[in-house]
Amino acid sequence: MTDSVRRFFYGPSPEEQKRKCNSLLRANTRKLDRDLQNLHTLESKTKSFILQASKRAQKNPSQAKQASAETRIFARELIRVRKQESRLATSKATLQSVGMQVNEAFAMKKIEGSIKNSTGIMKDVNTLVKLPELTGTMRELSMELVKSGIIEEMVEDSLPTGELLEGEDEEAEEEVDKVLGEVLKDRIKAPAVPSLPSEAVPVEEEEEDPEEMLAQMRGRLEALKS
Repeated sequence: MTDSVRRFFYGPSPEEQKRKCNSLLRANTRKLDRDLQNLHTLESKTKSFILQASKRAQKNPSQAKQASAETRIFARELIRVRKQESRLATSKATLQSVGMQVNEAFAMKKIEGSIKNSTGIMKDVNTLVKLPELTGTMRELSMELVKSGIIEEMVEDSLPTGELLEGEDEEAEEEVDKVLGEVLKDRIKAPAVPSLPSEAVPVEEEEEDPEEMLAQMRGRLEALKS
């Protein structure tokens, strides 16, 4: 009996199922690694925006108020980027745990001739499928795990992105101050709001639009979640 005929009547062999699962696990790991690298680049870029705004305030006191506001906006974005990095790093560790449990389950099947359902794997897969970055491939993996008998049922639909990000839009001012202190350190002090005479009119210079920079940063962050 040829392999194609055998697969038609009996389905893929345990070894073929294992290879397919491991292939999906590797694909998810590569996706997380790329996203983490992109977030690391975005973190460095955001730090540079904070430094640029602070330096501009020291060079031109008339722009200190605006620059001070910009540093806090960029600090909030930096907090969001770091939270996303932390979430993906945790997800990568969970994914690695799933990989070890899956391979262990197939090894036991080879020895005992059957696979026992794993509630631990099901719980971890349910957690990962709710991550927007991995929803598609994790659903495919879950189907393979169901076929293999490692988990009993399909994972539930992913949570709305809004629920995953709940509470991240309003970072505490103390956390913002901490980030600014870390980025600016002793080398550059956070810009203070100057006491300008009422008749003084701030002189604005042509420079890169902070709002445009912020929009670009948020666009990159959202792209990592799609």
